Amino acid sequence: MEEWVGELWHNMITRMADRRYADASVSLADVRYTLGIYFRALGGDGGLQIEAADATANPAHRSWMQKLAGANTRIHLAWRDERALRLPPGIACFDDSELNKDMYFWLAALGACADHHTGTGDNWFYNSQQLAKRVLDRFPGLLPRYRRLVKQHLQQRPAIDSLATDEAEAERAIRQALLDPGSVEQIPVCKRPVQTVPLWLHPDPPLKTNPPADDAGAKDHHAHNQQHNQDLREMEDIGRRQAEHVDEPEDNRGLVTVRMENIFTMGEFVNVDRGTDEEEDIDRAENIARDLDKLAISRNGKASKASLKFDLDLPSACADDTVLDDGIRLPEWNWKSQALLPDRCRVVLMQADQAEPCALPARLSRTARKLRSQFQALAPAKVWQRAQAEGQDIDIDAYLRFVTDRSAGQQVSAGNLYRELRSGDRDLCCLLLADLSLSTDTWIDDSHRIIDVIRDSLFLFAECLQATGDRFSLYGFSTRKRDPVRVHKIKSFDEQYNDHIRGRINAVKPGYYTRLGAGIRYAAQQLIQQGNGKRLLLVLTDGKPNDLDQYEGRYGIEDTRQAVISARRAGLIPFCVTIDHKANDYLPYIFGKGDYVVIHDPRRLPRELPQLYALLTQ
Repeated sequence: MEEWVGELWHNMITRMADRRYADASVSLADVRYTLGIYFRALGGDGGLQIEAADATANPAHRSWMQKLAGANTRIHLAWRDERALRLPPGIACFDDSELNKDMYFWLAALGACADHHTGTGDNWFYNSQQLAKRVLDRFPGLLPRYRRLVKQHLQQRPAIDSLATDEAEAERAIRQALLDPGSVEQIPVCKRPVQTVPLWLHPDPPLKTNPPADDAGAKDHHAHNQQHNQDLREMEDIGRRQAEHVDEPEDNRGLVTVRMENIFTMGEFVNVDRGTDEEEDIDRAENIARDLDKLAISRNGKASKASLKFDLDLPSACADDTVLDDGIRLPEWNWKSQALLPDRCRVVLMQADQAEPCALPARLSRTARKLRSQFQALAPAKVWQRAQAEGQDIDIDAYLRFVTDRSAGQQVSAGNLYRELRSGDRDLCCLLLADLSLSTDTWIDDSHRIIDVIRDSLFLFAECLQATGDRFSLYGFSTRKRDPVRVHKIKSFDEQYNDHIRGRINAVKPGYYTRLGAGIRYAAQQLIQQGNGKRLLLVLTDGKPNDLDQYEGRYGIEDTRQAVISARRAGLIPFCVTIDHKANDYLPYIFGKGDYVVIHDPRRLPRELPQLYALLTQ
């Protein structure tokens, strides 16, 4: 009974204290794609992604009702850093959903005209005005939208006559700054923080704190529960958290609480042993993580059960693919210094020599026959090569000219009087580079993993190109930091497609991480050596570039983009095929608007990939 009454009381007080309009709420997920296009159309940095902002502490004064309900302690404001434009995961400030949507587009315009320092610092009040003024000067069409938002927001701000003298002066300055950006240089000093302005960027956004790198902990980073991967991807929408590195507490020491003041909140780190047993209650841990501003991370040097199991599954040197060379050095782009670092990565070529030759899997035979019959139409038709010294038949035209010239008394040679039927030449070649990272071990459904779909795609792709007679090669890659980058040779240009190549395709398996820039640079080197007029570099991947070091995030995206640009300058045609449902956020920046395709159902990849090749090579 007490719990029932308490729940009713809590719900009632929470509803009374909540000033949001849930019925008119607009979610970031609903407008993310449109915002990405809009942000880049306004000149925003193409390397930035649209991501959800973290909730930060609300320093402003709260009403008595909000204090009673424990509401409005944390708020969502927008800001921009070097990796992303971070917007609130949902906006319900106004009772009109169109106004809430306008708020998203206004914040995106601020982000497009700002750098990752704009709006912050000691003079955030003046900087925020200047940024708003810059947006309105550059895009006058946004002025009506801005005025509507300001009009509604001013109605929600505290009444001036209800505030103390110093707070009233600060409130007047904010109102004037909103109505006429740039007209107020300083905000009057007051005892209590003023109410936040959601139409401006965050005055003091949380900074990213990186824990110290540790090579010993890198191996533990591989230990991911595959069944839990999808849940982790869904948690990306709640934003990222700050992290601090702390020392591991001493073992075998518990927490004894005698007095009530010894009980800490979960947001405070207490250096005591809380146990490291693996818990099944993952949902509880996720809920706690959502509420924390900063996560404390420590390392105890012990491998968990999942890590130990994964390490045992790693191949030994004798069971791993055979290394074919000592490796080559390739450069890498450092976007922070805007410089190409020479000899940054070492690429090692490997081959699965233990792969047993095999025929095409029976489950693919019917589809392969259908695709081969379609692709045979792409094969160049045979044509007669005339005026040949040797051939299958006499060239009548050449013979008549010879007889006529002889009758006219001219001295002509009796050679080149034959013709021969030869195949035409499409003068193109293709290199397919497949991403074999650890994420390809994820299950799509009860019977298919991503690596299984990639394997079937390679089978059908090779069967189709064999039917056209086009020259092609197949490579896969995965990485563990920049040394080594493991490139697996499945079929080179000089090898014939046969059961041995099918055996190598059948032996492909998930590897490690996706240092995509290094893979593209190596593949480009192989294609540049070919003398064909048209050279296609086809990249098959399931996610964005990433690795254990700084290659995560913006660094990897910028390096991959520079690798693609270099490939185009060399006369190659890079094209990306991905099954990542979030690829539209970053692939237009890397490959260009029309040089990639997203296949939303991975199970369709084996059939779609050959068809894409046909369209690209027509």
